[in-house]
Amino acid sequence: MKISGFTFLRNTSKLYYPIKESILSILDLVDEFVIALGEGDEDDNSLELIQSIGSDKIKIIHTKWDFEKFTGGTEYAHQTDIAKEACTGDWLFYIQGDEVVHEKDKQTIKNACEKHLNDEEVDGFLFSYFHFWGDYKHYFRDHCWYPYEIRIIRNKPEIHSFRDAQSFRKIPNFDGFSYAKKEGSSKLNVVKIDANIYHYGWVRPPKVMLTKRLTFANAYRKVTEETLKKFTQDVFDYGRMDRTLEFKGTHPKVMSERIKELDWQDDLRYDGPIVIGRPIRKHEKLKYRIIIWVERNLLGGRLIGGYKNYTLLKK
Repeated sequence: MKISGFTFLRNTSKLYYPIKESILSILDLVDEFVIALGEGDEDDNSLELIQSIGSDKIKIIHTKWDFEKFTGGTEYAHQTDIAKEACTGDWLFYIQGDEVVHEKDKQTIKNACEKHLNDEEVDGFLFSYFHFWGDYKHYFRDHCWYPYEIRIIRNKPEIHSFRDAQSFRKIPNFDGFSYAKKEGSSKLNVVKIDANIYHYGWVRPPKVMLTKRLTFANAYRKVTEETLKKFTQDVFDYGRMDRTLEFKGTHPKVMSERIKELDWQDDLRYDGPIVIGRPIRKHEKLKYRIIIWVERNLLGGRLIGGYKNYTLLKK
């Protein structure tokens, strides 16, 4: 059995992606790690960070991003597919630059890959998510956040990254362009495993978080004056932290040094009203606060509805 790791990157350091930690978290689990490395800004040191790992498992494909051709965030899916197509493993472990795997889960992951290696009905594996918010002590896993997602897929040519690279679908006779088109595609059959993805995409210094959000918005549509108005504050305001869940577990060991570097605690708020003029996040709206309260207090954490881009197998 062979497992390939794969991801896509660009401007990772300046946007505070824990990319080195992300790669290292699964490097000993995979036989190769393929990276589609996009051409970044002049001060982008992503290549140097990757090279500092010093592993011959890592294979780099140099790319250029084209937001004119791949609109609505689909350039992310396109870059993901570039890395995927260069993988040679039986199973392909996709990990984004702000995602990290805990060392305690790696044996469970390997066991699942071995158990289902010859079961062609299984297209991939579903992981649970911790979406950390503001710092490393608070997270979301409720109605406004995806609690599960596919992160290991079988190496089949008809499986492609989907939409903005959050997930995957089977797309036979794919035209290499229509990543957001559901017609003619189908969901993957997946097995849920007892392993987590630690998602740190919302843990950044407030000024960097604001820059990242603007960069992200630009990938989905050409930034207009109206869009820019949503990012007019000097720093990103995480809102009231007391409305998140408190994390009481342990983080992956590879994150220990980065966690020590957090120095924006004084910019986080735990009470008080929403700042006037600040965009209201989805999880802060009254409708969703009510739904979240019901999920947490009456349903034991079970979500009401939600987007599920997979077919769950009971195996």
